Amino acid sequence: MKIALNSVVAMDYELRIGEDDDVIDSSDDGSFVFLIGHGNVIPGLEEALLGRGAGEEIQVSIPPEKGYGIRDDGKMIGLPRSNLPPDFVVEIGLPLELEDEKGHSFPVWIAGTHGDDVVLDGNHPLAGETLKFSVKLLSVRVATEEELSHGHVHGPDGHHHH
Repeated sequence: MKIALNSVVAMDYELRIGEDDDVIDSSDDGSFVFLIGHGNVIPGLEEALLGRGAGEEIQVSIPPEKGYGIRDDGKMIGLPRSNLPPDFVVEIGLPLELEDEKGHSFPVWIAGTHGDDVVLDGNHPLAGETLKFSVKLLSVRVATEEELSHGHVHGPDGHHHH
């Protein structure tokens, strides 16, 4: 079976970035399983997998536009340290959830400090990076009706919403 919209794919991968090809993420136990066409992985990876089959090994380089986006300096936010709990430890790279005035939460990462402000970055940490994936496709199957209605893969025992 070839990978298409609504396929469930299991794969192992290594993700490298930068000039030195540093491995920053990997999965080698077959546990990375996702539904194609539902925004569960970055667009460039989905595109590279379409038409492929189980047993194939591919190398793919994904530009920022099809990965986590171009860096946008407008997404840098200065938050007065006084807005944080007194015992809060500023740790570069630490993810936080902020809420906008409409109550929607969005992720940011601590980028550093500037004077009395903690600098938060609303860009994904991999924004602006070209992503180099080494992929081994383990299995491909058709998604169940339930998986399609929920937009994600369910485990072997079905799925329970809490």
